[in-house]
Amino acid sequence: MKTINHKYWILVASYNHVLNGVKAGIAQVCHGKAAPLRRMSLGDGIIYYSPKMEFDLDHPCQQFTAIGFVEGDEVFPYDMGNGFIPYRRKIRYIESTPVAIKPLISSLEFITDKTKWGYHFRFGAFEIMEKDFCFIAGQMNVNW
Repeated sequence: MKTINHKYWILVASYNHVLNGVKAGIAQVCHGKAAPLRRMSLGDGIIYYSPKMEFDLDHPCQQFTAIGFVEGDEVFPYDMGNGFIPYRRKIRYIESTPVAIKPLISSLEFITDKTKWGYHFRFGAFEIMEKDFCFIAGQMNVNW
């Protein structure tokens, strides 16, 4: 009998882009690259971290802003116009409340150097342990 081993991911995007993705039921990361989305599987958990409120402005957000689960197996292109065709993946978002990262840093295992906590987020998408996923979900008031 095959066991399903789900993975858990942090995705990074500005808060305004996250809100657009939640509304559309999709995830888009790393300026539209397909590879990070292809590493995900049906049922994997995702949490968005938003360093800024808006992509083009320097207003800090520094919050976990959305949480959901990968739906379907397809990574698909989406024509946004002006020659920009990013890749997306369908996500089933669940109700949550954004939460600031700074009070959580000491409890997050994926942040190994607490003085340089922003380092991992530079990659745009990375895997985390289930324990960290569940801890963040709890802080976001997710009602399982």
